[in-house]
Amino acid sequence: MVSGHVFIATSLDGYIARTDGSIDWLNAASASGEDHGYGEFIAGMDGILMGGETFRTVMGFEPWPFTLPVMVLSRRLEMALLPEWLAGKVTIVRSLEAGIGLAANSGWHRIYVDGGETIQAGLAAGLIRDMVISRLPVLLGQGRPLFGSGRADLQLHHVSTRSFASGLVQSRYELPDQARPE
Repeated sequence: MVSGHVFIATSLDGYIARTDGSIDWLNAASASGEDHGYGEFIAGMDGILMGGETFRTVMGFEPWPFTLPVMVLSRRLEMALLPEWLAGKVTIVRSLEAGIGLAANSGWHRIYVDGGETIQAGLAAGLIRDMVISRLPVLLGQGRPLFGSGRADLQLHHVSTRSFASGLVQSRYELPDQARPE
């Protein structure tokens, strides 16, 4: 069975990116040199499922930040239009269901789910098992929220919270079994 796991940072006011998609404000946390648990988290994953907007952002990172295979959830992107250096590293899927199916057929059990809309879709589908949410001490005032409006209440189980010298505060939550279809 495939399960989804989230590791994401937000501003203190809940945004994952500026309105234009920029994540430059995250540089303060990475400049601290602290790992914030990402290395341990990613070591437990079989692959990554991210949305198209997130992919467009990370595609500009040098060097490519992932050693795990990446699936991009997008209805618009085409493999033929991606740079050649991404061949064998990225697969495009058109739906969350297709991504879960491909992950299962590839022997994946644990998927790192990244990107606001993809996380929201994973929550709605019952894919997400736990979330690590890091809050940085910055207020953006506006931007792209991690969680959109209009969804029903979803109770989470708080597992732990820790703080780092950089000012980042990180909480881990698990989703209750009744929120996940069997």
